[in-house]
Amino acid sequence: MAPPPKNNTSKRSAQNHDARPGSPQPLVSPNSLSLSASKKHKRNNSAVAMMENVKPSISPESMMMLMDDGDEERGQNLEDDENDASRNETFDAVVKVYAVHTEPNYSLPWQRKRQMPSTSTGFVVEGKRILTNAHSVEHSTQVKLKKRGSDKKFIAKVLAIGTECDLALLSVEDEKFFENITPLKLGALPKLQDSVTVVGYPIGGVAISVTSGVVSRVEVTQYAHGATELLSLQIDAAINSGNSGGPAFNSKGMVCGVAFQSLKHDDAENIGYVIPTPVITHFVRDYELNKRYTGFPALGCDFQKLENADLKRSKKVPEGESGVLLRKLEPISNSAKSGLKTGDVLQNFDGVAVASDGTVPFRAGERISFSHLVSKKFVGENAEIEILRDGKPMKFSVPMENKKRLVPVHMEGKTPEYFIIAGLVFTTVSCPYLKSEFGKDWEYDAPVQLLSRMYLKDMTEPDQELVICSQVLAHEINIGYEDFSNLAVEKFNGKPIKNLKQLVDLVESCSEEYLTFELDMKTLVVLDNEKAKQSTREILDVHAIPSDKSKNLFS
Repeated sequence: MAPPPKNNTSKRSAQNHDARPGSPQPLVSPNSLSLSASKKHKRNNSAVAMMENVKPSISPESMMMLMDDGDEERGQNLEDDENDASRNETFDAVVKVYAVHTEPNYSLPWQRKRQMPSTSTGFVVEGKRILTNAHSVEHSTQVKLKKRGSDKKFIAKVLAIGTECDLALLSVEDEKFFENITPLKLGALPKLQDSVTVVGYPIGGVAISVTSGVVSRVEVTQYAHGATELLSLQIDAAINSGNSGGPAFNSKGMVCGVAFQSLKHDDAENIGYVIPTPVITHFVRDYELNKRYTGFPALGCDFQKLENADLKRSKKVPEGESGVLLRKLEPISNSAKSGLKTGDVLQNFDGVAVASDGTVPFRAGERISFSHLVSKKFVGENAEIEILRDGKPMKFSVPMENKKRLVPVHMEGKTPEYFIIAGLVFTTVSCPYLKSEFGKDWEYDAPVQLLSRMYLKDMTEPDQELVICSQVLAHEINIGYEDFSNLAVEKFNGKPIKNLKQLVDLVESCSEEYLTFELDMKTLVVLDNEKAKQSTREILDVHAIPSDKSKNLFS
């Protein structure tokens, strides 16, 4: 499961919720529908019985009263039966997800980790598709679904995985799976204090489970799985592993969200998070438009609040106007290509005024981060942006794009790449790699030189990667270098390195006497070219490594 970045402002952690061993516990999100189980009533035939045993002394008026009581109870029983049928129809669309995960071994990139099973929840939506969480099926080699009340498991296929929004779409080829299932419909975004019911298959039992709560907050939140800030619902309900991907219903029995993570903190109890319908709709529509997941877009800019009066005046913002300061611009972003510059004041996004605290109007009495407006766009769409530059208003049309990261948060289903020469193992840095090397607290434990590059260094070319020498497999050829690890590669034979493929090409085509690697902190590695290439095969055999490089690096 890909590594969720921590919130640097506190030690609390948002956890994904699936029942997978060694992974964050699946959360039962608090959205409860007024599908709350109503008690079943046996048909009350007391009026009929009394009529049969009635004594002749009973008056006609009393007889009519008894008949009215019986009709009323029969009406109540009929209503209860209808509620039960509706509830069963809803619950039948909620399925249990069985997945087997085989994650890459980022520390030993020529291997995969031992396969691990997990269980979570999903539900059937329109188009004969099943919706669940991305972390429930990521790196899966097999996915099976089981319907409520059935003993048969159906093989499922993963259609799309949305890493940022932690959603996945599945399909089942066997038409029998969809028999007697009515797809669930998506409802509107709930309001504060609206009742919600989360349905799923958490640990602690085998049967379907129902947890109720209310919506306590609607705002932009960091998604633990995708390290992206998107709209979410916070609810106050018990959270249990296995509820990941389960639907959250509103009082009308319509889906208002998907359970996906919870807050674990000493001072917090029963705080769960639900992916709301606007995010779900964006994910599904993205897949329908592109036949694949393209992602949630980003502007490629960092912003600063413009609340200080002196700062505002220095940027020549007229009295009564507002906006946010464009603090940093990614060099290869569409924003930079479109003409935006560091120091601009962004005042308007797609016709919506941006306040000096970075918020925009949301609903009556509510405001929300303007990043919500960005996330509503699709990759490739244009955003109309109005700015102030030296007091002059300007307009730009910026094509939306995916966020470009030198150190990717996810590998998007790709296996890690590597290259071995004379025992030196070269690979690229990603968040999964850092977690594999330094554990869940990698943001604190990883080398400062790697973290500084991750947070401070911008990509200057689209195919740029952070290449490192991750370790050295000991051999007489590399004596003196055995302790080197996690050092960034700056140059090879004097040429700057921008990605691993370039390094491989340079090393393999090198005809010079020595292979010279310039690493981080002015570290130098020099190897005899001919001896280095001859020793590589021997080192691979000793360590049972099938190839000196990953498949994607073969020319």
